[in-house]
This record gives sequence, structure tokens and C-alpha cells, in this order.
Amino acid sequence: MKRRSLFGAAALVALSTAFSPLAAYAQDKLTIALIPGLTTDAFYITMQKGAQAAADALGVELVFQGAPDFNPVTQVPVLDAVIARAPDAILIAPTDTTQLIEPLRKAHDAGIPVITVDTFIGSGVYQTGAGDADFPLAYIASDNVLGGRIAARALAAAIGGEGKVYVSNVNPGISTTDQREEGFKAEMAEFFPGVEVLETQFNENDANNAASQLQAVFARNPDLKGVFGANLFSALGAANGVQQAGQSGIIRVVAFDAPTSIVDNLSTGLVDVAIAQHPAEIGYYGVVSAYAHLTGNSIPVSIGTGFTIITKDNVSDPEVAKYIYSD
Repeated sequence: MKRRSLFGAAALVALSTAFSPLAAYAQDKLTIALIPGLTTDAFYITMQKGAQAAADALGVELVFQGAPDFNPVTQVPVLDAVIARAPDAILIAPTDTTQLIEPLRKAHDAGIPVITVDTFIGSGVYQTGAGDADFPLAYIASDNVLGGRIAARALAAAIGGEGKVYVSNVNPGISTTDQREEGFKAEMAEFFPGVEVLETQFNENDANNAASQLQAVFARNPDLKGVFGANLFSALGAANGVQQAGQSGIIRVVAFDAPTSIVDNLSTGLVDVAIAQHPAEIGYYGVVSAYAHLTGNSIPVSIGTGFTIITKDNVSDPEVAKYIYSD
């Protein structure tokens, strides 16, 4: 399943903004900072490329600065350093729904507009006047609950609609992966009564942990049929664990996210389905939205991007392959 790219719509927004009478604000070059969840993930590298494309089109400076791991302990100092540079706007993928609220409030209080991309703080519902985390201007991301539901449908189909499965997840408190697990479990409970969802395994974003956990779950449940990897490292680790357990093609794997490594596993049959987000669109929309706000235009509080479902059968299709994340 593939949704139409929305780049055309974003380009129109950018074009209309560029001709706004208020665009004179951009005569002094605007600076927009993008703080990813981590700098080494192909998802965020691809997001940076989309953001840079928008920045180049609009004539603004993009600053890309982040930590090497997905952790609020390492992200907050990066955020503080970016705030000290006083950019005109900050785009950020918060690494925790609660621990990033107060650090981001410092940016807000300093007069720096904040837009969250991929992940969110609080409930992700902003500009309501309620709660302590509604100050960001917008949230731009995939619909992660829907993504989890799509993963459930794919895994249920792969195992014939019955059997034991589990979710390999990162840590509780990360908005995106929490929602993917939520959507996955809800879809299974509502539509696939023959599927038993075992206890979630949290791997701390470590593929080696995910591989070990797969083997431990399989040892306890030799009739295990499938696993949903809720992010890149969870999926890679689970797939490696399946291989190490000698269960390739027997324990089916659905992966969320689509870097080249996941695609290789699709080709060999180790992974059955990869659900690709559109991170370049997220980055592109982020810059366009920040620019629109800075030049006096209103922006949507929430912008959703789509998914592309990648399998062994369609991975060579150029219209599908273009959604594989860049390394």
C-alpha cells in the first residue's frame, strides 16, 4: 500500500509563502535548526535531506545538530547549545514525551518557535491552551497508530491469521514507538482473534538485545509465529535473532522503517514486510512550516505523512524503492 507523495502540495505552500508581502523578513537570512532523534539513523539522515531541499528552495540556512544516540540525557545538551545560538526556529524529534518538555520550554520562552517532527512532547496535541506541553506550533509525522495497525495486518496475513507473536520495542515513553505498539495491539485484538500477542520486549534500542530477546521468547514459546519490530534496531535485531535461531521463513518478521539493511533482508526472505515512512517529507514540511510561520503565515497544527509498504515482490519497483531511506 502506498500513499501519494505530498511534496507537490508542500512546494505550493512554499511558493505561495515566498511571494507573501511578509517574506521581506527573509532578507536577513533565516536560520532553522533541525535536531534529530539521533544523527546516525538513516531515517533522520533522509529527513535532513528533505529539510535541506526545502531550505535551499527557500533560501534559508539549515543547521543539523544532534546526539549519536536516541536518549534525552544526550539530546538535552544539544538542544541547550542550539538555543544558545538563537536560531529563528527549531525543528526537533524529542527523545521523550515528558523529559523534553521543560528543555523545550526554554526555547519557547526565548522566543524561538518550536515544531516537533517524528516524535512529540506531551500528548502531541498543541496550541490548545491546556496542559504544560501545548506550546509547540505543530507536529509533523507519520500516523504511528495507523502504522502499527498496518504492521498487524501484514503480520497476521503472513502467519495465516493465527499463532503467537510479540512486539520488539525500544523503551516506554517514546511517542512514536508507543503508538506503533498501541496500534498493533488494537488491530490484533479487534480483527484477528486467532493471534495471541505475547508480552512486549523492550530492547533499549540495541539490536543485539533484540536478537537475544527473540531467542529467549522462542525458547519459551517454540510455536512462536511472528514478531513486529517497532523501529529500525528492533526489527534488525529481531530478524538476526530469527536467523540465529534457525527459524528463517518460519518466524515471520514485520519491520517498521526501511533503510537499505532492511531491504537486503527482504530480498533474502529474513524480513517479510518493511513499512517505510516518508522522512524526507517530514523534514521538507518542517522547514516549509517554520518558514511560513516566520514570514507571518498561519500553519496547520498537525501535518501527517504517509507510508509505503515494501515487500520482496515490489522492492525493485522504482516508485517503491525511492522510499528506501538514504544512508
